[in-house]
Amino acid sequence: MALPLEGLSAIVTGAGRGLGRAEALELARLGASVVVNDLGRPGRDGTGAASAGPAEEVAAEIRAAGGAALAHTGDVADHQQAAELVALAVERYGKLDILVNNAGILRDRMVFSMTESEWDAVIHVHLKGHFNTTRFAAAHWRERSKAAGHAVYGRIVNTSSEAFLAGSAGQPNYAAAKGGIVGLTTSTALALAKYGVTANAICPRARTRMTEDVFAGIPAAPGGGDPGEGRLDPLAPEHVAPLVGYLASPAAARVTGQLMVVHGGMVAIMERPKVAATFDTAKEAFSYGELDELLTPYYAERPADETFAATEVLGLKHG
Repeated sequence: MALPLEGLSAIVTGAGRGLGRAEALELARLGASVVVNDLGRPGRDGTGAASAGPAEEVAAEIRAAGGAALAHTGDVADHQQAAELVALAVERYGKLDILVNNAGILRDRMVFSMTESEWDAVIHVHLKGHFNTTRFAAAHWRERSKAAGHAVYGRIVNTSSEAFLAGSAGQPNYAAAKGGIVGLTTSTALALAKYGVTANAICPRARTRMTEDVFAGIPAAPGGGDPGEGRLDPLAPEHVAPLVGYLASPAAARVTGQLMVVHGGMVAIMERPKVAATFDTAKEAFSYGELDELLTPYYAERPADETFAATEVLGLKHG
């Protein structure tokens, strides 16, 4: 029986460790040939021994298990290096079918203390990095579709965050970047639908090197048990990777423009924003006074802490 992703090729960015690694391994397990992207380059490990670099280590792990993989150590936030990443996949595997954007960094600080460089760095890696790879993958699919005269196979899985959905007071740069990624995803889904390409975003909750401080107080095993007992950490990246595999598969052909929260054995499909209320002016145009008469009583009846942020997502859990 054929594997779901057999004959397909994939790129996973930020795949040298953590969530991206788990996603790359899952795509390979499902049959895809994978380009493992991570910025870390060959060098020396902590003991001084030669190291192949995280991307090559994951690629080697996939090959050792019988899969096909190669490493790419370019920076996806660099426009040209992102172009080279997509070109590498096409050159080595004949085409690109799946793009999983995962690469990211954190520079946490309150908005009143954040530096310009902390803001720029996070927007650059997350939002521009997602755009760069999407831009070149999209051009590849568009060209293939036009040459073939019909839709082709294309899947994009982007990585947003609950920091965007619920608001994260100490992460204005990260929340803004992750919100921008959702906008990029829905725009891309509409733009590429006629070419056969889907685009979705996930909000994963996973314990990785990037988030180790964020989740430091959460036990690494259910009920605070010993992870050495074989109980899977509820924040293990392995809880997230199967959803990425599904969204990359033919089975998800009708799933596009969606945002999903995933962690610890749970997937939640987020609903699009709804209009809560509308107000019409009784005149040609609103005045301050009329808005005061309409909006002030409306907000007086609403809970003071009820904003556009969906803080309830933070309480989602399996079972």
